[in-house]
Amino acid sequence: MKILDRYLIKNFLITYFFVAFVIVLIICMIDYTEKVDDFLEKKAPINEVLVDYYLNLIPYWINYISPLMVFIATVFFTSRIAARTEIVAMLSSGISFGRILLPYLVGATILGGVTFLQVGWILPKANKIRNTFEKTYVKNEFTFSGRNVHITIAPDVYAYLESYNNATKTGNKFTMETIKGNQLTQKLSADKIVWQPKKQKWTLQNIQVRTIDSLSEKLSYPKDIDTTINLFPKDFESNYNLYETFTLPELNAYIDLLKSRGADGLEVYLIEKYVRFTQPFAILILTSIGVIVSARKSRRGVGWQIALGFMLAFIYILFFLLSKGVAEAGTVSTLFAVWLPNMVFSFIGLLLYKTLPR
Repeated sequence: MKILDRYLIKNFLITYFFVAFVIVLIICMIDYTEKVDDFLEKKAPINEVLVDYYLNLIPYWINYISPLMVFIATVFFTSRIAARTEIVAMLSSGISFGRILLPYLVGATILGGVTFLQVGWILPKANKIRNTFEKTYVKNEFTFSGRNVHITIAPDVYAYLESYNNATKTGNKFTMETIKGNQLTQKLSADKIVWQPKKQKWTLQNIQVRTIDSLSEKLSYPKDIDTTINLFPKDFESNYNLYETFTLPELNAYIDLLKSRGADGLEVYLIEKYVRFTQPFAILILTSIGVIVSARKSRRGVGWQIALGFMLAFIYILFFLLSKGVAEAGTVSTLFAVWLPNMVFSFIGLLLYKTLPR
């Protein structure tokens, strides 16, 4: 690695961490102002506020806006060295613009790799602690209010609950139907289904079992039984930002579970999965665009280039949010919607690159 490469990578990364520190500090100050009343009202211990909440909130925000911060850092650093005619000197010495861009891409690859490692395995564990704190000291106590819940618990086996009380872990008017093809073969009904924490099983009360074959139908009334089925109290607990608490393998497993149950809300978890893969590429794309738009020495000064960088970053975020909203609505393919901003901005980057003077 040459001296020029070390110089560009070092200053690019230093600028990124400086920008990240400043922006996240502002975010934490705003967040504390909004939540301080909740902390005081619910008597949140100061050590939990600082350690469980803010110590885990900082990496969350650094990761969440990392493409934006990388872009701003790139524009800020590159526009400064362009104003000092350093880039002109590099080009005059015979170094191509692509060669100047290479150290930036190395730095962006490092940040992208760290980001992927964080969102895939590290941040979910921090998010679990932060979300638990928020549910305890910020959010109101959760009460499951769903009615007439239908869940697929196994192939050809469908469960139904009229209502569920998550405080007592008790479900009312439970049925479990076995349907093969278009034929109902068995229907189990119970007035109540109660979770037993020690046994990790459900107790079914006041049971009726209806067994049907092609020629006859049989009714039986067994005593209360304990049973294990693919249904758990956590299925009725608060799903507040639940997708943030899964590592990548856990997220894949949960998506498979939702698919097997035919549950609603699958798009949220698919979007989370795809975003974790697109974010490192977004860092590379925005870094390249940042270098391209700020490498020229402008008569309007560094401020104009930084303002232009902010504008492009804002457009990217707006585009991403719109695509995400469309994906959540299910009107287009989730994978396509999540990758669309990267594809469009890659095309914009190529167009901008072709306009550069050689």
